[in-house]
Amino acid sequence: MKLIKIFSFVSMCLFSLNGYSASTDQASLFSRSAEFSNVKVSPDGSYLSAIASKEGKNILMILDAKTKKTTNVVHFPDNAQVGGYEWVNEERVVLAKEYLKGWNDHPMYYGELLAVNADGSQPTYLFGYKGGSQQAGSMIKKNTPIQATAFILDPMPEDHRYMLVKAKPWGSGGNNWRENLEQVYRVDVYRGKRNKIATSPISFANFLPDHDGEIRFVSGTRDYITSSLYYRDDGEWVDTDKLNLNLDDISPIAFGDDKNSLYVLASENGQPKAIYLINVKTGDKKLISQDKHVDPSNVWINRINKRLFAVEYENGYPTYEFVDNDEPQAKIIKQLLAALPGHQIHLISQTNDMSKMVIKAFNDRNPGDYYVFDAKNKKLEYLASQKKWLDPDAMAEVKPITFVSRDGTEINGYLTLPHGKEAKNLPLVVNPHGGPHGPRDWWGFSPQNQLIANEGAAVLQVNFRGSGGYGKSFEFSGHQKWGTEIQYDIIDATKYVIEQGIVDKNRICIVGGSFGGYSALQSPILAPDLFKCAIGFAGIYDLELMYSEGDIQEIRTGSRYLNQVIGKDPQILQQMSPTHNIDKLKAKLMLVHGGEDERAPIEQLEALEKALNQHNYPYEKLVMSDEGHGFYNDEHKAKYFRQMMSFLKQNLQL
Repeated sequence: MKLIKIFSFVSMCLFSLNGYSASTDQASLFSRSAEFSNVKVSPDGSYLSAIASKEGKNILMILDAKTKKTTNVVHFPDNAQVGGYEWVNEERVVLAKEYLKGWNDHPMYYGELLAVNADGSQPTYLFGYKGGSQQAGSMIKKNTPIQATAFILDPMPEDHRYMLVKAKPWGSGGNNWRENLEQVYRVDVYRGKRNKIATSPISFANFLPDHDGEIRFVSGTRDYITSSLYYRDDGEWVDTDKLNLNLDDISPIAFGDDKNSLYVLASENGQPKAIYLINVKTGDKKLISQDKHVDPSNVWINRINKRLFAVEYENGYPTYEFVDNDEPQAKIIKQLLAALPGHQIHLISQTNDMSKMVIKAFNDRNPGDYYVFDAKNKKLEYLASQKKWLDPDAMAEVKPITFVSRDGTEINGYLTLPHGKEAKNLPLVVNPHGGPHGPRDWWGFSPQNQLIANEGAAVLQVNFRGSGGYGKSFEFSGHQKWGTEIQYDIIDATKYVIEQGIVDKNRICIVGGSFGGYSALQSPILAPDLFKCAIGFAGIYDLELMYSEGDIQEIRTGSRYLNQVIGKDPQILQQMSPTHNIDKLKAKLMLVHGGEDERAPIEQLEALEKALNQHNYPYEKLVMSDEGHGFYNDEHKAKYFRQMMSFLKQNLQL
């Protein structure tokens, strides 16, 4: 029997918002944020919840799971909005409070956590710098203030009273506070009383608590590049370096069968990361799961018993490897993959007894649909779509590609092909990703790429050397090669799709953000006759400036990172900087930047403009003074999309 016949499907729209706009402007449609996200079910299945957007701010909607009637809407006055949230027991949610500042449209988070019951009762300020006596006119009870940024570590939904919070103390030392050692607190979800139970021995901590809320393992980093693993022994932290595991970049993910065994994500000899089972007393290790090409993209843990049951990989299309076929959730994912063909399935939330689960189904043409799965009755109920105004059947397909670069290195990427058009002699937009080290491109739905494809152009994404996800050796091979080998991979990928007959060699542009913005200038400098136009968005254009401007160099860890990935030789940095090579450019140019960008500060744009003006080189410009490193505001994104498409249409003859 086909699995799709096992399920009963019920179609029902979960929410409706009065603010929904039926605008048909393509830039507005593709720039609009998801209508609903982060849909969850309460631990006993009584409630459903979701983040929604109203009047430009995020709110939390809570509904009765049976009637779908709203029981509570959590929203904040003035410039505050709801951030992330978790159900901490069958009646109570804890949520982060964010702020939309006038000088920065990206939400600012200062570490505040608040709690409220599903029916709106017992609102409490749990954790943050504003703790103290209750303010006049406020219904929110407050507790002792703490100067720290808090994150929910473990909601412990089976413990009615407590949750675990990871907090980074603010302390002193300027921006180096971000390197302060994180602490873990057990927090009363009703009163906010807290008890510190652990302090990390290393910065940027990734704690792993067990089923009883005990912190037994932690990993962290000192240089943004590699990580170390520690375990708890008689109240003291012990570095696993002493075990001679011959593993690099170790991080804990799940517990084994006894207190000394642990599943870790780690790399051996620069290969792609794998899942190992290690024993911290004996130093024994066992390989559990590994793909020869890519790191795991996700590891799936049963929230109740903390056991690992599946590993997700994405070498091209996403796939699952099930390491525990007897785990009920593994069986459910297999059934749902068969029931919703062509989609990837993610388990988002579940009840404590695993009888009900919220799942998200998505693919390259569908940003995501939410369902509730009734495991007992094998019933799949549609709840809501993230972007219901976009028709998946009209979207473009995203195909994985693989080619060999000029020096024999295998490079992977993705090609988005316009819907309803033959893949032959198409105009092309090359879209290099940011980073460059750590991030990579994935198979999935990209609003910008879909908008471009909707106008008839193909879009090329390249996981060039230096990208994350393909092993440390591959990532490190891009160090100090920003302006050379990385760009050659992008150029060679472009030539590859030309050779396949897919792309018209005379109609090619390049558009990128962050490091992709740097590549949008540097690749046309190296291959001036290949690209007709280039758009740099929030780009780095002068590598020497990275040592004096921006938030990376402001902390000790960031300075060590820069020394490793770009080096300090002024001559080489100038050779790899667009500001010093304007004379090699031929492409039509458009520059986009946020005035409050801290990662690629406005000084980067100003340095490039100065160099362009000295060469009398024409360019278009769009600066949003209150945006940061990427545009957050939907209207700003739409404005950029309109100007981007006008520029591309003119230069690609779309």
